[in-house]
Amino acid sequence: MIGGIANPFRIPELRRRLLFTAAMLALFRMGAHLPVPGVNVEAVRTQFEQAAAGTAFGFLNLLVGGALENFSIFALGVIPYITASIIMSLLQVAFPNLKKMAQEEGEAGRRRIGWYTLYLTIPLAVLQGWGQAGLIQAFSQGRAITDFSPLNWALILSTLVAGSMVLTWMGGVMTEHGVGNGVSLLIFGGIVARIPQQLAATVAQVRVGTTSVGWLLADVAIVLASIVAVVLVTQASRRIPVQYAKRVVGRRVLGGQTTHIPLRIVQAGVIPIIFAISVLQFPATVASFVRWEPLVEWGNRLQPGQHPLGTALYAVLIVLFTYFYTAVQFDPDEIAENIKKYGGFIPGIRPGRPTSEFLAKVTERLTFVGALFLAAIAVFPLLFRQSAGLTLYLAGTSLLIVVGVALETMKQLEAYVLMRHYEGFMR
Repeated sequence: MIGGIANPFRIPELRRRLLFTAAMLALFRMGAHLPVPGVNVEAVRTQFEQAAAGTAFGFLNLLVGGALENFSIFALGVIPYITASIIMSLLQVAFPNLKKMAQEEGEAGRRRIGWYTLYLTIPLAVLQGWGQAGLIQAFSQGRAITDFSPLNWALILSTLVAGSMVLTWMGGVMTEHGVGNGVSLLIFGGIVARIPQQLAATVAQVRVGTTSVGWLLADVAIVLASIVAVVLVTQASRRIPVQYAKRVVGRRVLGGQTTHIPLRIVQAGVIPIIFAISVLQFPATVASFVRWEPLVEWGNRLQPGQHPLGTALYAVLIVLFTYFYTAVQFDPDEIAENIKKYGGFIPGIRPGRPTSEFLAKVTERLTFVGALFLAAIAVFPLLFRQSAGLTLYLAGTSLLIVVGVALETMKQLEAYVLMRHYEGFMR
């Protein structure tokens, strides 16, 4: 086992990639502690310690690795880029020319889509930076920002936007010169870096008697069981066999092979959870500005984990957004057309429309199971927190992100190692 782990460091190219990725993550963690000029960071930290757990700010602070709690230059994280990527995915469905560009122009088309995504990231970062500064000001009861001059607001906003764009650039460089997906690794690094702090806080709760050792052990058992469940479900797939007929091209006979289409149970990943919590946080966000008491009350009721109505709506929205995003990402008509185009067919299913209907039916069943799993993995930690008084840090959204990124990075490392004729990580 130790020899398998050491194999990547025996390959010079892979060793350089690993060291480069580690250096980028170290720079990210350093930047997460550099505060934005013109902001009272202590007031923000004090308010987070008192009331951020389980709120929208706690969720955003999770995605940016604690940078929001410090109101650092990386407080926006890569969220504007992720939002822009999601919007571009939806636009490719609405505008077939964009989708055609990404599919038919190959690497050049994908690069143009990438540039469009970066251009869209800038205005989104400006809007989200402005909203985040205003929300932090309201959240800290007006103590975070004391200088309301236009110059100070421009300084805060430009710093947040610049920090987000630097992180986006770092993510792209890590993808090109490092190991794994850079943007995903930045989120992964931020979540993992806060685990020791969360463990210390949990142990402190046990010491002061806020919770019991039994609940702590149950917490650990639930996290371990959740990791196993996430690995099993995210890696599970339904393999649809595809048979290709033989073709004679010149003197060669092509085709005749059998392959398969892997349909994963959870095709949407963590995106439905992010969509759902964004929708539920919108009334609370508006209420923080208008200060209208009925709206504030309803905003609090819609918070997942703080009211049964909010928790129930959270689960329903996750299921709905799972179906929606899967429908956006997976097009059975296109796959059926490609199979027919290259002379393939699914055994027992006629090519063309019957193949499309069959793929749509299988995807619908798989999506139902995946949607229920995502809802359970997101809602159960909230219910446990209400019963035990403990916050399951590595659970729900954070668990899906950490396990998913770790698995994808491990697969890429395994491919590098096997390509150099080593035995890989596991023997």
